[in-house]
Amino acid sequence: MHVSTTIEVLEKIGLSSECVDDRAKAQIAIDHLESFDFIFIIHLMKVIFGYTSDLGQTLQRRERDIVNAMTLVDLTKDCLQIMRDDRWSNFFDTVSDFCVKHNIEVPNMNDFYAPPRRSRRFLGKVINRHRYRLDMFMSVIYKQHQELESRFDEKSTELLKCMACLSPTNLFAYFNKKKLFSGVEKIGLGFQPDLFIKDLRNDPRFHHLKNIGEVLVKLIETNKHLSYSHVCLLLKFILILPVATTSVERVFSSMTFVKNKSRNKLGDKLLNYCLIPFINRDFLYK
Repeated sequence: MHVSTTIEVLEKIGLSSECVDDRAKAQIAIDHLESFDFIFIIHLMKVIFGYTSDLGQTLQRRERDIVNAMTLVDLTKDCLQIMRDDRWSNFFDTVSDFCVKHNIEVPNMNDFYAPPRRSRRFLGKVINRHRYRLDMFMSVIYKQHQELESRFDEKSTELLKCMACLSPTNLFAYFNKKKLFSGVEKIGLGFQPDLFIKDLRNDPRFHHLKNIGEVLVKLIETNKHLSYSHVCLLLKFILILPVATTSVERVFSSMTFVKNKSRNKLGDKLLNYCLIPFINRDFLYK
């Protein structure tokens, strides 16, 4: 729905509604939509989502190219850093031009910040330039950059690249024994990785596989898992790792529903009792 359509609907609510409360809410909503703060935030979100959307789509593809995905992570972080350091003037000019075009007042950057429809007493005295540039523009981009840093830190990125070494893409083009099997003698793999890759590259049955899961299935179908037991064990670990990580994240997400403001004094034991049926509710419904 376009903004103009949304405003038109809100205007009809304000004119036709018999409830004073609804008319007031419609007016407040229109004021927010036509405020500089709203336009500023919308443009900022457009920039951030613009830089991160390709990365998100790449990570969600079924046939993931992990190496290219990790490269895209680094590029996204670099672009966000450049945006934060050098693109404030261009960004502010874009927002200002949009506001002028749609008859929205642009605040003087040297005046004190006045929050729309809110009391100033809850905000310290700060000029608009500081509020919009430091507290909003730079702060939001910094948090997004830090989120990428925390999710794809050096160790996580290295782990994902190591996992990609066993990807069947282009006949295992990313295989790198030194990267994947550093300390290979310590874990008893010996020369198995070299034999494994050479065998699969020469076997036409493995030429059109798309992901590591299909590799493991085909190994079992062809009984090659008996010859490469250690490599198969490593493949299983690679497949289990993302699922285990996701399961842990879901548990922590579930905790926000169980341990809410009404139950913020739950002890660990009672919290565990509550989480078990909540997390496994699909099973318990049966």
